[in-house]
Amino acid sequence: MAYSTIVKPSDYFNTKLYSGSNGTQSVTGVGFQPDWSWLKCRSTAYHHRLFDAVRGAGKNLRSDTTNAEQTIDEGITAFNSDGFSVKQGSDLVYNASGQTYVSWNWKANGAGSANTDGSISSTVSANTTAGFSIVKWTGNGGTASVGHGLGVKPNIVIKKNLAASTNWIFSTTIIDGSNDFFYLNTTAAKGDSGETAPTASLVNLYANSENNGNGNGMIAYCFAEKKGYSKFGTYTANNSADGPFVYTGFSPRFIIIKGTDNSGEYKSWCMFDTTRQPFNLNVGKTLYANRDYEEGKRGQGTASTTIPGIDILSNGFKLRMGNDEINTQTDSYIYMAFAEAPLVANSGTNGVPATAR
Repeated sequence: MAYSTIVKPSDYFNTKLYSGSNGTQSVTGVGFQPDWSWLKCRSTAYHHRLFDAVRGAGKNLRSDTTNAEQTIDEGITAFNSDGFSVKQGSDLVYNASGQTYVSWNWKANGAGSANTDGSISSTVSANTTAGFSIVKWTGNGGTASVGHGLGVKPNIVIKKNLAASTNWIFSTTIIDGSNDFFYLNTTAAKGDSGETAPTASLVNLYANSENNGNGNGMIAYCFAEKKGYSKFGTYTANNSADGPFVYTGFSPRFIIIKGTDNSGEYKSWCMFDTTRQPFNLNVGKTLYANRDYEEGKRGQGTASTTIPGIDILSNGFKLRMGNDEINTQTDSYIYMAFAEAPLVANSGTNGVPATAR
């Protein structure tokens, strides 16, 4: 029997909700000091805001726009031992009174250290146990490489030029083994990347501003699949309320789904978690990585009864709606899933079954 090497997934990824209070508040209960925190206002259409320990608190990115990094005296002002401090300023998106928020948090390895594995030196914060690293470097505009510190090939690398208005590059080998890419900030279908696929030590960079901007600060978030903790893969839709079952080997806590075949309004990056919606059918609480929409809205201010729905199971998830972003016709989809509980945990000589939902 195969065992997970991660007994408690929440030591490495956790979702934490909070309510705005104005001013500054300490958000606790994450369970660890996060190194990458992704914030989204649930109750109003405000942009996603992403912070990490390598770039430093007070520097935010928006997954739903092409905007360059913004340095601010608000947002996440510190990463703390059990969460983070968040400050409300003139930009009413972080801690506004009367608003509700979600934060998705990952553990890497602090502010990072120098890495000289690639042709360009980088700063790397790597958690080899959880298969997650943050990589920062200065681009040279050419074909190049940077070290990622994971010791295994990452399945997914998400990159952003910090100094320029460029698309987010989501590159992955999970579809057919080749290095395909998407734009995280759009609904565009997959493209064939000009980059060589990552190796066990390197992220290879294509010679353009989105992947390696000349003289620009660059950031990458790298993910390598880990049994019982993370699963990245594909499935084929059947356009039915009795949709496909996707086996992950654990009960998912957080899932992102994106259609690969076509673009358009209904090919957004759909985000689900069991903290905002702890019961099946997990429907009506969808957020979109490429949209600033409030929770449960398919358009600006427009409620919809067809917001995508899934069932979260002890060993994966099942699609429960047809003709929407996650189960249209016979289209292909990619997904990222992180665990709430492994199906079987490593407890020495005996496996411990996860509690079924």
